[in-house]
Amino acid sequence: MDLKTTYMGIELKNPIIIGASNLVLDLEMAKKLEDAGAAAIVYKSLFEEQLHLEAAELEDELHEYDERNAEMISLFPQVEHSGPRAHLMALKKLKETVSIPVIASLNCVYDVSWVEYAKNIEQTGVDGIELNFYSTISDVDKSAGQIEDEKIEILKKVKAAVNIPVSVKLSPFYTNLMNLVYRMDSNGADAFVLFNRLFQPDIDIENEDLKMPYNLSHKGDNRLALRFAGLLSCNIDGSICSNTGIIDGEDLITMILAGADTVQVVSTIYKNGVVQVTRMLEDLTTWMKKKEYEKISDFKGKLCKKNVQDPHAYKRAQYVDFLMKSKEYTKKYPVN
Repeated sequence: MDLKTTYMGIELKNPIIIGASNLVLDLEMAKKLEDAGAAAIVYKSLFEEQLHLEAAELEDELHEYDERNAEMISLFPQVEHSGPRAHLMALKKLKETVSIPVIASLNCVYDVSWVEYAKNIEQTGVDGIELNFYSTISDVDKSAGQIEDEKIEILKKVKAAVNIPVSVKLSPFYTNLMNLVYRMDSNGADAFVLFNRLFQPDIDIENEDLKMPYNLSHKGDNRLALRFAGLLSCNIDGSICSNTGIIDGEDLITMILAGADTVQVVSTIYKNGVVQVTRMLEDLTTWMKKKEYEKISDFKGKLCKKNVQDPHAYKRAQYVDFLMKSKEYTKKYPVN
């Protein structure tokens, strides 16, 4: 079977990409993922806040004992913090270690930082940049239009500054996600990652304190990504990558049928090990043989909105179906 696909204009040997996580910080693990069949790797995000925090911590450490000796103004030399240098060196090392494409992930606060860091990232030799638009909006004075316009301006500036492909990783929490994606697509986005899994706080009721659980995705968490992959497929120029809740081969096949070009996986690797990549590819190959498909393009988008007969399949169909057939569902799932 020919499993090749194209993502961000980059030809991949198959549709499975390792998403940004701590997994790929270990070069040995990255090599194992490549050997298991991964087609590309997204390196862990470079967060601007993290750089500012590192700079502040280093400054404190350098001057912790300043002026404690009357004959010595400082115990340490003045050292300028290297900023993202360590991250960039690690990114370059990963690119040199594996033979599959490496995509950098970037999350910044200020417009100038997006462009500056994107230029630095390009110098490492990576194959593309993923703009990780991970943010929680808490400003009540900012309109939805302002938020979207800011994101599009960032995309335009980064695209103008670098010569490698640029994708955007979005959350589903926009007033009209379809319109935002269309606008980004027309402004040069090479791909869309659907969706960013936002980490949500929880409360420890015993200690009456906030806690931050590390929530891995589960089977079925991919429904929203599936819906929008189906809605967007064949309607935009950029590639589609489904993310969150891609656990096994069935999920992989489902997303391709909906119209995704690739998927990103993380949680399933933590849960099932590196071998899960191999299993998913084996499941895909077995299914393609059974269905007599020779290549991915033979069935990609076969069940996207544009290709299915039911015009409501990706809209309100499930909800209306549930209301119309509520008695059948209560028989199947009786409440005791």
